Amino acid sequence: MQSVSALLATLLLLPLLLRGEPELSSVSDLVDESGACQCTVYLPKSSIILQRLEELQSAMQELFSKYELKLSRARELVHASDHRQSQALDVIGMRESRNSSLAVLSYENSVFDQLHLELERMKKLAGQLMAKGRVNKESAGLLHQLNDLAMNVSLALKLLSNADLRSFVALQHEVDSLEQQLSECEREKEHQQTSRYTGAHQPAGSCVHGVLQRVSRPLVVQLNWRGLPYKAGAWGQDSAPNSNSSLHWVAPLSKDGRYFDYYRLYESYDDLMLLQKYEEFKMGYGDGSGNTVYQNFMYFNYYRTANMAKVDLSSNTLVLQRPLPGATFNNCFSYAGVPWMDLDFAGDEKGLWVLYATERSKGNLVVSLLNTSTLAVERTWYTSQYRPGLSGAFMACGVLYALRSLSTRQEEIFYAFDTATGKETHLSILLDKTLETLHGINYCPMDHKLYVYNDAFLVNYDLTFPTQKHRLQRPLAQRPVKSSKLSSP
Repeated sequence: MQSVSALLATLLLLPLLLRGEPELSSVSDLVDESGACQCTVYLPKSSIILQRLEELQSAMQELFSKYELKLSRARELVHASDHRQSQALDVIGMRESRNSSLAVLSYENSVFDQLHLELERMKKLAGQLMAKGRVNKESAGLLHQLNDLAMNVSLALKLLSNADLRSFVALQHEVDSLEQQLSECEREKEHQQTSRYTGAHQPAGSCVHGVLQRVSRPLVVQLNWRGLPYKAGAWGQDSAPNSNSSLHWVAPLSKDGRYFDYYRLYESYDDLMLLQKYEEFKMGYGDGSGNTVYQNFMYFNYYRTANMAKVDLSSNTLVLQRPLPGATFNNCFSYAGVPWMDLDFAGDEKGLWVLYATERSKGNLVVSLLNTSTLAVERTWYTSQYRPGLSGAFMACGVLYALRSLSTRQEEIFYAFDTATGKETHLSILLDKTLETLHGINYCPMDHKLYVYNDAFLVNYDLTFPTQKHRLQRPLAQRPVKSSKLSSP
């Protein structure tokens, strides 16, 4: 390569050095046995010219030699930069607390700064050759062209460096995002594993455990049988303890989210999944999605009244209707984002409950235990929670649990009230949701699950209750327990 470059330089410079002289006597070329091309040039016999030519040829040969050396090193550096992605990922994997932007700059400087340095050295070398004064005007022009070429390459490298920096930063951001998603996935997996662990086995209908500890991820069963426009409603199993029924009920409200007019009964969970072996009934006089089923009777708020209604599911017959003393109705003090749920019925291991508000409580949540035969109020508790500030509530083992919305995809069970002791406490149990609004929330003691109607979809959650002696932690100041016994109307 060097000999070829030197020969080309010699041929190009001959016209510059031999002005006024016969340029060439003769030139012959031949190809030897190995296939290499050999040329013989016969020059005029002028010692001054030849001396100048030799000096210039030597200088040019030195320049080309150094240039090729630098170019070779630059190629090696460029080749090394082809592996920058894997090297950068290794650096990211090894770092613990370093600043990502500094790491990017440090990495880029290790490659592109060396290329810039080599080009600067090349320009400096060309300047030194010109400073020697042993080249004529035309040769100086050639060196100026070489210097301009080096400047263009330097500019191109700068542009490449900037583009590669942006590319690398974007790549690192993507890697950081993937690492964060991986961490979240690992946390979610750990949460799911721990949420499936409930310690000692809890028999169906048993309350030998502490306060609620954890809620699993939501399991979306299916869309309700009436379709997506029917956003509000309720569903579940019989919430009586020790129930032998495998019956599942689904009660979507009308499209306006108020009127309870139809419901279906499925013989089992599998039948619900397959939409088979069901009976469909027309009700026609329910209000809101506070329904529940307890001992094969459905309880709900009678339309446009504060009355409690009881329907025998075996015959779809309204067997009892009774007013709830002091309860507000017609969408007064309903849950936040869940209109028309003035009376919210709930069943658990301790009995049948109704959750509501009164003018006397100034809109705060009131809990009453009902007589399942007569719907008479047997006992009442007043809580400190403003009902319109809650997104929902449910009962489990005689403990009221209240929820509030944190976002469109997450709720928090933040409050508990133990009717056995009259004590209340603050919790922080997160509950994920698939869609924004939770309508009917029903607890089943037989499988320790929550059955939730979530914007037209049927969803359930597994609840974890730890086995422990104490019931509630971090108790607040005890509120007086008020009870009332009402006679039948």
